[in-house]
Amino acid sequence: MTQEKIDRINELARKQKAEGLTEEEKQEQFVLRREYIESFKASLTAQLENTYILRPDGTKEKVTRKDENTSN
Repeated sequence: MTQEKIDRINELARKQKAEGLTEEEKQEQFVLRREYIESFKASLTAQLENTYILRPDGTKEKVTRKDENTSN
């Protein structure tokens, strides 16, 4: 996600509060927000894939995705 796109998201948000958006602007805002969210999720996932838990006994445990079927 480029800074230009983030700036455009903010510009559309300000315009929405001030005067409202046209249908084309609403669609653009939706697409940009989805792209931002997907970019954020990908970045967070990459960070978590490289994260380890250091236990008191000195062992390291890789963080793993919790199984959706597990009821813990």
